[in-house]
Amino acid sequence: MEGKAPEIQIIKASLLKNKLKSLSGDLDENNAIRLHRAISWVKCAEEQANNPDLKFITLWIAFNACYADNDAHDFELSEKKRFRDFISKLVDFDAEERFFKILWYKFPGPVRLLIDNKYAYKQFWDAQRGDSIDWESRFKQSQIDSRNYLAHQQVSKLLELVLDRLYTVRNQLIHGGATYQSKLNRSQVKDASQILEFLLPIIIDIMISNGGEDWGVINYPVID
Repeated sequence: MEGKAPEIQIIKASLLKNKLKSLSGDLDENNAIRLHRAISWVKCAEEQANNPDLKFITLWIAFNACYADNDAHDFELSEKKRFRDFISKLVDFDAEERFFKILWYKFPGPVRLLIDNKYAYKQFWDAQRGDSIDWESRFKQSQIDSRNYLAHQQVSKLLELVLDRLYTVRNQLIHGGATYQSKLNRSQVKDASQILEFLLPIIIDIMISNGGEDWGVINYPVID
């Protein structure tokens, strides 16, 4: 892509909150609660500016609030498929191509480093646990795929691959597989935190603007 890179700023939680409030009368209550929860965790993440561990964890909670679907349990829909469907829907609604601009202009370096980091690749860890898989060839293929997705603007597939890497980082932290503020494996946590810091507010903004869309039934509804 040619031309000067556009200026890309993080969308602040305060702006998202004001936008949600202004459209509250047009939103389904289920969606309003979902988005209110997500924004609250984005605000929390903003307060963790110098702590990549906590910033990433709180941003992932916000992401969970966005895409968690209580109905999926009834139909045994795999999380991976829900993940893929959710991303595809977001990209379809992204008329300004903000996801592509973020991945192309803002984070080509961090995205590549994250994708090229074997410690953020699930199959690498599966192999360490004894699974008989050729993780290295799959890892190399995923690297090639990522370059092709970016070159051909296959945003859904690229975003899915990036979030898949982020999910591995999430598992490592949430399941106690890392020491708090450890010096080991810091790069993937810092890169993941920085990327998600930009992506999450865009996800929420798109969902607010398309509040009439069926984003699923929230987990743990508000009960008086």
